[in-house]
Amino acid sequence: MLMVGLTGGIGAGKSAVARRLAERGAVIIDADLLSREVVRPGTDGLAEIVAAFGAGVLTPEGDLDRPALGAKVFGDEGARRRLEQIIHPRVRQRTAEMTRAAAADAVVVNDVPLLVEAGLASSYHLVVVVIADRELRLGRLTHLRGMTEAEAAARIDAQTDDEHRRAAADVVLDNDAGLDRLHARVDTVWRQRLIEFERNLRLRRSAPKGPGLRILPPDPEWPRAAARLVARIRHGLGDGVGVFHIGSTAVPGLPAKDIIDLMIGVRTLAEADALAGKLADLGFPARPGEWSDHAHGIPGGTWPKRLHGCADPGYRVNLHVRVTGSPGWRFALLMRDHLRAVPAARDAYAVAKQELASHHDDRAGYALAKEPWFEQEARAADDWAEATGWQPGDD
Repeated sequence: MLMVGLTGGIGAGKSAVARRLAERGAVIIDADLLSREVVRPGTDGLAEIVAAFGAGVLTPEGDLDRPALGAKVFGDEGARRRLEQIIHPRVRQRTAEMTRAAAADAVVVNDVPLLVEAGLASSYHLVVVVIADRELRLGRLTHLRGMTEAEAAARIDAQTDDEHRRAAADVVLDNDAGLDRLHARVDTVWRQRLIEFERNLRLRRSAPKGPGLRILPPDPEWPRAAARLVARIRHGLGDGVGVFHIGSTAVPGLPAKDIIDLMIGVRTLAEADALAGKLADLGFPARPGEWSDHAHGIPGGTWPKRLHGCADPGYRVNLHVRVTGSPGWRFALLMRDHLRAVPAARDAYAVAKQELASHHDDRAGYALAKEPWFEQEARAADDWAEATGWQPGDD
């Protein structure tokens, strides 16, 4: 099922987004509510907290006295970590139970206030971040939650900033124009992104790339998007798997199609085939058919590979799975690094792209027309590699 992470700074409006998604049909798993549930009176979670911090953290009625507990852990890193060791495993267990109970075609939204701070973004198929202006957030916290301005500012400053949240976000929802506008934005994301993503994920199919060929100016979002996708793949397959951002969107300053090219290195193509099911679960289903690269320097030769797409309609992705150390694997990394290191080569490729795109309005024809350029680039890149002692690397 589709697993969505929802987060946002305090006062940004994350809870309003969660409520709207629930109205649309999402299954909401609220980490804050679960953290309270697992320490209710009579639970082993509450008993362990009392054993760790003393009976002074209980109210006369036997409930957890959160202000008293907060006073004990505030500013004490060891105490905070002890508290997290008690609560977090229980919250994870309840989250897993609720997820298993959801329907197979559910959109499960995990409402996690500190998702970015905890480094959890890569564990979800998609992350939604709610953003609002700081002054708006201060006003909401003072008028709606009764905080003083100093208390509100301290709570905001204790969390990560919006720049880091945006870096983790596949979807950013700006909550700066009232509830009706926010609801409209949520409804659009639900209809155009989440429903389609869930269906593609369940059916193990890629989202369509869209018609025609367009070469776009360099976009700083390309490497950020690639970083999120790479992190998601590494989280799902394990850190030992080599995953790379390759192709034109990996070269700063280079115009490109709005398609993120990624590459996984495997020991054999049989291993690539064995990974296909797991990659589909992660949102990267195999593209049907036989796939290979042109073997540069070998007329008519090919280098076999596997090719996957992306089930998320918000991304256009080619995920190439090649044997580590093979000519196709090496050329993908060498060309990327050569174009990064030699601006003249990058700029010449940019000119060639625009020229060829003006004569070909379909991706297949454009790709075929580029092959003579790739032959020249392969020779130039090999010369550069020999002169510089280049070796393949992650970045």
